[in-house]
Amino acid sequence: MLIVADENIPLLDAFFQGFGEIRRVPGRSIDRATVEQADVLLVRSVTNVNRALLEGSSVRFVGTCTIGTDHLDLDYFKQAGIQWASAPGCNARGVVDYVLGSLQTLAEIEGVDLTRRTYGVVGAGEVGGRLVQVLKGLGWNVLVCDPPRQVAEDGDYVSLGQIIEQCDVISLHTPLIKSGNAATWHLFDRQRLSQLKHGAWLINASRGPVVDNAALREVLLEREDLQAVLDVWEGEPEVDVALADLCVLATPHIAGYSLDGKQRGTAQIYQAFCTYLGQVPSIQLSDLLPPPWLAEVHLNAATDPAWALATVCRSVYDPRRDDADFRRSLVGTVQEQRLAFDRLRKHYPERREIEGLKVRINGESAALAKLVTALGAEAL
Repeated sequence: MLIVADENIPLLDAFFQGFGEIRRVPGRSIDRATVEQADVLLVRSVTNVNRALLEGSSVRFVGTCTIGTDHLDLDYFKQAGIQWASAPGCNARGVVDYVLGSLQTLAEIEGVDLTRRTYGVVGAGEVGGRLVQVLKGLGWNVLVCDPPRQVAEDGDYVSLGQIIEQCDVISLHTPLIKSGNAATWHLFDRQRLSQLKHGAWLINASRGPVVDNAALREVLLEREDLQAVLDVWEGEPEVDVALADLCVLATPHIAGYSLDGKQRGTAQIYQAFCTYLGQVPSIQLSDLLPPPWLAEVHLNAATDPAWALATVCRSVYDPRRDDADFRRSLVGTVQEQRLAFDRLRKHYPERREIEGLKVRINGESAALAKLVTALGAEAL
């Protein structure tokens, strides 16, 4: 069996070496010649897997070690009898940590109290749903917009118009859907961007084209009151450098790039592949993950909750490092910038998740215990 895989997928050998030959290829370089003799194709979001790539090949199973599937032609897979699997939720916690770190940076710059802001989460799937859970657990005011779920569940959802009108912070977590009633392509176009509440913060860690990048650049130039955090970009790995310059934080599509999230994605595809083969999985991710660098934090019961929140979040992940690395890469020719974008992702440093952190509270503090629990850390 020949397995062609994106070279950036972690733990390939650990999970897949027992199935056959593994051939690693840069994700953006996977083409028809690469996959012609392959039985299995394992990718990440940078590889478009469609009829043009697979027709006439031996590929019978496609796995994407990512949460999204907009780069997969699922209609063609069904027609061609190709089995497929994705890794829903694998990087959700990493993205939540990214948003929490971004909020700390924005609050520090603006000098505002995060507890007094109204938060809007657009898209309440694996990522957005977990973010909502954390923000509500902290006791913050949160509005949620997810039209498909609202139709299916008739839950506590609001319209996108209400999000734009009422929210001080808007975090986007929708899939990329290019057409139809549920389309999210340029969901935030110039009209909606110009309607954002005065002083609003916009965070996009979903897909680049959910926001019209050219329109956002124009609106940010016109409205100095708005602040933007972008992890995803239209046309990536090519980036609108002028737009990046206007963002408070700009990063190269790494919001979900925690070590746990990336390895969890591989584990989920391994499990799906075992199911496809009719085998029982014999390898557990828990046996492969290394111990975290920071295992435990101690807080005095008298600690200010706002300081504790910032400390716990930043002790695990601070997006300012990634922002600095990314800005240093936005030099030279466009081709050099494109290569640098992928290089930052390929050689991304080890980063863990808040859920793996233990927090020991020395003394009794209901407020700190609630905060730690809401963040997903383990209160001791």
